[in-house]
Amino acid sequence: MQLLNTEQKTNFAEQFKANEGQFAIDLGTVHHFSSGVYAKQMHLPKGYVAMSHAHNYDHLSILGKGRVIVRTDNDAVEYIAPACITIKAKTYHQIEALEDAVWFCIHAAEKSDANKIDEVLICRDC
Repeated sequence: MQLLNTEQKTNFAEQFKANEGQFAIDLGTVHHFSSGVYAKQMHLPKGYVAMSHAHNYDHLSILGKGRVIVRTDNDAVEYIAPACITIKAKTYHQIEALEDAVWFCIHAAEKSDANKIDEVLICRDC
């Protein structure tokens, strides 16, 4: 893990609201559900930036393959797989793939409908 310097802060909350639900490419997203646990698996090609969003609670993300930068309004940290990362509650975060990467977002969730899961997980008032 390497903490990177940021020259200017980005308001990820505004960015998310402006681009919510838009994906430039197919990320090969796979949804995994098991006994109250949800994992979203995404394949991020080198150079891709996953839009920022926030949650009302802390959650884990796992970098299974590759190298990424995780940016928040406060900092930017580089990770090399394998890595398990805690994303703090109400923190807008963005993932940039420095190499082809496999990224998992892990959440406690009772819903098991992939089409409605973000309604529960995404914080729209953070």
